[in-house]
Amino acid sequence: MTAVEEEPPRALLAGASRRWVRLLPWAVAFVLSVALLPTTIQVLTADYGLNGGLASALAVAQAAPLLLAVVRPLQAWYVIFAADVAGALALLTVDFKEQLLWPFPPMEIVGYVGLCLALGLREPRRTLLLVWLATAGVNVALGFFAPNGTSAMNVLLTILSGVVLVLGGALRERYDAQRRLAEQETISEAERDRRTLLEERARIARELHDVVAHHMSVITVQADTAAYRLERLPPDVQEEFTSIAATSRESLGEMRRLLGVLRNEEANGELVPQPGLTRIGQLVEATARAGVPVEFTPCDADVPEAVGLSAYRIVQEALANVVRHAPSAPTQVSVSVSQPEPEPEPEPMSEPAAECRSEDSARLTVLVVNGPSPQPPAAPLEEGGTGHGLVGMRERVRLVGGTLDAGPLPDGGFRVAAQLPLTEKDFT
Repeated sequence: MTAVEEEPPRALLAGASRRWVRLLPWAVAFVLSVALLPTTIQVLTADYGLNGGLASALAVAQAAPLLLAVVRPLQAWYVIFAADVAGALALLTVDFKEQLLWPFPPMEIVGYVGLCLALGLREPRRTLLLVWLATAGVNVALGFFAPNGTSAMNVLLTILSGVVLVLGGALRERYDAQRRLAEQETISEAERDRRTLLEERARIARELHDVVAHHMSVITVQADTAAYRLERLPPDVQEEFTSIAATSRESLGEMRRLLGVLRNEEANGELVPQPGLTRIGQLVEATARAGVPVEFTPCDADVPEAVGLSAYRIVQEALANVVRHAPSAPTQVSVSVSQPEPEPEPEPMSEPAAECRSEDSARLTVLVVNGPSPQPPAAPLEEGGTGHGLVGMRERVRLVGGTLDAGPLPDGGFRVAAQLPLTEKDFT
């Protein structure tokens, strides 16, 4: 197995979107190298009087690495810095005019400043600080050997290099901050999209079973019992009703599988208030049209929105279970307000809906009781229950801090009883 090769360093500004910006560092480095190489040779030999061979060697060492600085600026700095120091020491061996700059001639300052800009655009703060300290230290040390005495020009390279290093570092950090911000915005947008999707899935999973399953069950029962409720049905009409019932059962199965997929996602969607106590009567009427005799005791109390929605869904699911598992079974639906500790005097057996009111410690009682089915369905409406109905009831009761009691009765019927607190302090 071969070792993974290290990825080669990228050139300066290689991540820019525009091509001319990516080529700009190479163009600047090339121009500096081509311009400084002959200029350095000419100045060192003609103005400073340095030997031609030595001047050429110094010029190559000071100018050629500028091309390397586009990709590896720190390695180029090692070469150019050593060449600049060597050139300053070499100038001590010749007699040059007092007005000429020492220890670093002008062309060396130009090349070094360009190199510092490349360093600032690539290296971290710690490296830039060490580079500037090395530059300042060498400049101070060489000041003690100045042939014509100390001069303010001796610190020119220190000042210019410090300014350019700070400028390049600031540009690099600004670019990095903008890049990280753009990446974070992209990630945040993706996370927001995913969170929205999960919340929507959770909301659909919570409402899908309560709404669609109830109506699909009613359709199936109506289609199955049409032959018993309607006299003298033609054979083709009866066959049509049978086909509708079969299609409804298949749709219920598909919906159950979809509901399982949606509920497997871990997401906490918001509860969207929809129906309330006033809509329970419509549920009872729809169930009665499906052939289930239902007695309904309404309650018009002004209850919190979440409590009203929970009561509606509990009744909806309970009636759907009656239609699915006990068609034509006599059913009683009662919604009333009761106190957790009843007073010693018994309440009247029946109470008008107008007198049903909520008090500080009152609770809403939802009761759905059905007896055994006189005529079990010829075929089950659903193959294998998933239990999402009772789970949904318990989730809604837990949401408002109530209690739920659901279970079969000795005579073969089923009972669902929920106690929902009406005051905010009871929502625990």
